[in-house]
Amino acid sequence: MRTVLVTGASTGIGRATALRLDAAGWRVLAGVRREEDAAALREAAGPALEALLIDVTDAAQIDAARERVEAEGGALGGLVNNAGVAIPGPLETLPLEDFRRQIEINLTGQVAVTQALLPAIRGGGGRVVFISSIGGRMALPLTGAYHAAKFGIEAVGDVFRQELRPWGIPVSIVEPGSIDTPIWGRGESAADEVGSRSSRQAELYGGMIERYREAVRRTAERGIPPEKVARTIERALTARRPRARYLVGVDAKVQARLKSVVPTRVLDRLVARAMGL
Repeated sequence: MRTVLVTGASTGIGRATALRLDAAGWRVLAGVRREEDAAALREAAGPALEALLIDVTDAAQIDAARERVEAEGGALGGLVNNAGVAIPGPLETLPLEDFRRQIEINLTGQVAVTQALLPAIRGGGGRVVFISSIGGRMALPLTGAYHAAKFGIEAVGDVFRQELRPWGIPVSIVEPGSIDTPIWGRGESAADEVGSRSSRQAELYGGMIERYREAVRRTAERGIPPEKVARTIERALTARRPRARYLVGVDAKVQARLKSVVPTRVLDRLVARAMGL
């Protein structure tokens, strides 16, 4: 039985991936933030799944996860870097601590976990999967910190893929489009709190933010289920020749195509019209 560690497994893509791999016969170590999330995941999974408390910004918890893998024999067949957060807000008024937090969770934390577990990946002939987003190729208004982190994940994934080539360790980047997950709902709630700490945000961007939120709600209604992304992640972990990148969802493929062929200023106008800005 091969072992895989999945971060951010409390909800959404991470949870769907942990459950899918568990059903497929993997020994799943599922990283969650809270004990109640761990209990809910155990209830939904088979007996082989083990939930671990992993905050990807906490070095001690990352070390504990590494030690748990070593206790399993030190061989890891897969690592899925999925943990993430999205807190919308205009870059002009987004408090820097909230910008840094998103970079730390969505980017730096993924590197920290990968560094800690690469010896086990080598030992188990395993693979690494980074969960990016079409937002790692195309940036939209009011989510600058999220996009900065996802653009960074694209670079980190590319570099790891090239640096680990001598050991035959495949590295894939999964780029979903709109997904029906709680991340944006949680982000909207967090954005209200962040906005309350910025005296100028409502004055400068209040109307834009309301139109943006409505656009996000419409997009979420069309989002594909996280299980579809989980299926792609399983493919990246098991394919004989895994791809460097997997686009998931029609909207992701359309946006990627637009980004490659439409002039930037024309694309800016299309984005503004689509988002009602």
